Amino acid sequence: MEGIIIKNISNDYVIKSNNKTYTCKARGKFRKDNITPLVGDNVTFDENNNYILKINSRKNYLIRPSVSNIDQALVVTSVKEPNLDTFLLDKLLTVISFNNIEPIICFTKLDLLNNQELEEINNIISYYQKIGYKVITNQHKQDFIPILKNKITVLTGQSGAGKSSILNMLNNNLKLKTDSISYALNRGKHTTRHTELFEVLDGFVVDTPGFSQVDFHNMTKTDIRDNMKEMFDNLHYCKYRDCMHMKEDGCQVKKLVEKNEILNSRYNNYILFIENGK
Repeated sequence: MEGIIIKNISNDYVIKSNNKTYTCKARGKFRKDNITPLVGDNVTFDENNNYILKINSRKNYLIRPSVSNIDQALVVTSVKEPNLDTFLLDKLLTVISFNNIEPIICFTKLDLLNNQELEEINNIISYYQKIGYKVITNQHKQDFIPILKNKITVLTGQSGAGKSSILNMLNNNLKLKTDSISYALNRGKHTTRHTELFEVLDGFVVDTPGFSQVDFHNMTKTDIRDNMKEMFDNLHYCKYRDCMHMKEDGCQVKKLVEKNEILNSRYNNYILFIENGK
């Protein structure tokens, strides 16, 4: 039978096929070939012996969170409690774009900001919109309907930013566990323990375990540059076609940074990405 993996807990894979679910194991040959089934995989399975027989080709996948065949990623980003983490946000946007997945930024907890903080955050939000990212700032169900319909969407971002809360709002039957943030660490307590795909608003959404690290897996320095929108879009205005926007003269990006037309945080994060690649 054919189906899609909707949940993975330890070595058990829950597969949905023809409106029924089956719990299967991966065949030993996958371990031998160093292949791990992922949530989102379209598979062939033996419904009688409960084994996955074949994993169909993937259009894309992420290492962390471990999901495949994603149309878009909703990057849930808190602006307070925990504070806005532009380093993680920019890293996620870059890695997601490299994997041919459309990133959408969902800023949460704006209601916790005072007027001065809100003005500063709105300037940052406007910048991300200006350079071409889709942005959501209101967490109402109607805002998500046109975005999630007929799509496989992964929810990712900061721990404690409100991913599980958003899913509960979109489908109150889910009753996913949420928890307060750890103030000592300024990050959320991890409440999602496994990767699972939920049917939400006529689409699929993957809620993933909270995490604070993501790597530039298989990405070169050029890949990093070309998947940060303003670093790539301004490249053809630079003196050198292979400009890395570091120490080269005639660099358009550096000129725009000096004019405050590129966010300092974006450029500083870019430099860190290029220098460290982590």
